[in-house]
Amino acid sequence: MRILFLGTGDIGLPSLDWLLSTPKHQVVGVITQPDKPVGRKLVLTPPETKVRALAAGVPVFQPERLRKVVDEVKAFDADLAVVIAYGQILSKAVLDAPRLGCINVHASLLPRYRGAAPIQAAIREGDAETGVTIMSMDEGLDTGDILLMERLAIAADETGGSLHDRLAVAAPAALERALDLISGGNPPRVPQDNALATHVGKLTREHGHIDWSRNAAEIERTVRAYTPWPGTFTRLPEGVPLKVHATRVVPQAEVCPVGGTVVSGDPRKGFLIACGHGLLELMEVQAEGRKRMAAAEFLRGHALPEGARML
Repeated sequence: MRILFLGTGDIGLPSLDWLLSTPKHQVVGVITQPDKPVGRKLVLTPPETKVRALAAGVPVFQPERLRKVVDEVKAFDADLAVVIAYGQILSKAVLDAPRLGCINVHASLLPRYRGAAPIQAAIREGDAETGVTIMSMDEGLDTGDILLMERLAIAADETGGSLHDRLAVAAPAALERALDLISGGNPPRVPQDNALATHVGKLTREHGHIDWSRNAAEIERTVRAYTPWPGTFTRLPEGVPLKVHATRVVPQAEVCPVGGTVVSGDPRKGFLIACGHGLLELMEVQAEGRKRMAAAEFLRGHALPEGARML
């Protein structure tokens, strides 16, 4: 089939690489977001999808608003569009442009975690598994009929970054099976049960502000889920932010009365913080303008008295 690929995020790169290399299909174009300034020097940088497409001799289109350039999308004369983390809502006119419509590769087991941050949500909520869903796209937000799913177990030490990478690697095999079904005609289409749907919005840095009223296990999962993005942080008693990179739930800890209370700020005993239920040990932290370090190293230069409150 003639495939039009729409994607910007790195999670779609293994799938794009497979599409560019397989003899089964022809990638007739790649649509991705415009180049953006990156880093302190704001160097205009193309998405990696663009870099790989151009290296393969595939034309690239980078519209500011895809809904305004439907004729250009139709000009690719694609049989099917494959959409992975593109970054814009597709209008009905765009969805209808390819002969067979558009399919989406989504990083959750739909209808659970529709929306922008399904990977982080699965870890944060303590799910045992997640996966890749291939769905036929409609005008709703991740509401289309499901073609197939590929399930993955979530490891006990999983981070948002590690799960992102594993799902990215799993996606091409699921995509290949879906394209085989479509090529064969009459692919399965299973409607989603909207009553089971959950939604997760786009994350910002402020979402990483630790709420010490939550229990220790929930906070520990959130720290892992938000690594590397958006990251988690607390504020020291004087109000200065402190990034939190790694934590450990203290087993069989007694319930402490006030979440955020410093139970131990001694580098020899550990950096222990009371939560709404249980204790959490901070293992790796990062102060403003400093490198990432072990919590014990941080405490040697920044003593915290027992009873102080993290904010």
